[in-house]
Amino acid sequence: MKFSRFLIPLVIFLAIGLLLAVGLRLNPREVPSPLINQLAPDFRLPRLLAQNLEIATADLRGQAWVLNVWASWCAACRTEHQLLHDLAAAGAVDLVGLNYKDEPMAAISWLRSLGNPYRWIAVDSAGDVAIDWGVYGVPETFVIDANGIIRYKHIGPLDQNILRRKILPLVRQLSQKTG
Repeated sequence: MKFSRFLIPLVIFLAIGLLLAVGLRLNPREVPSPLINQLAPDFRLPRLLAQNLEIATADLRGQAWVLNVWASWCAACRTEHQLLHDLAAAGAVDLVGLNYKDEPMAAISWLRSLGNPYRWIAVDSAGDVAIDWGVYGVPETFVIDANGIIRYKHIGPLDQNILRRKILPLVRQLSQKTG
C-alpha cells in the first residue's frame, strides 16, 4: 500500500516530463494546417493600388502563385520584405499580397518606402479572408499550385533558408507540372 502511494505520483511526474520533452522538440513555426492539399478558399477583394479593380482566386488559376499575408504595422513583415523582392526578382512565380487589417494609406506609404515586390495586392480590411485561409498572424506565406490547391504554408517571416530550401524548389516543381 505504501509503495503505490509513491508510485502513482512518480508515474504521473514521469508522464508529464515525457510530454514536456516531446513538446520542446517541436518547431512552433510548423503549425499543421488543415488546408494543405486542399482547394484554396475563394476570395474577391479590392486591389490596394487600383481600388476600382478587384483580384480573385479565380483570376490566378492556371499558374502557381505565392500568397503573402502582410501589414504595414507588422515589424516581422519588414524583416522579410527584402526576401520577397528577391522572390519576385527570381521571376519564378507571381507574388500576391494580402494586406491584412491595415489602413490603405499606411500600406501604400509602406510600399513606397520599401518597394513593392507584389504583382497584385488584395485588401482584407476586415480580416475575413485571412480567417478563411487559417491565418494565425502576419506574416504568413502560402504556395498555391495551378489548380488552386494550397501546397505549403509558412508561419512567420521568411528567411533565406526557407526561401532556398522550401519555397523556390516547390515553385519550380509546380511550374514544371504546368509548363
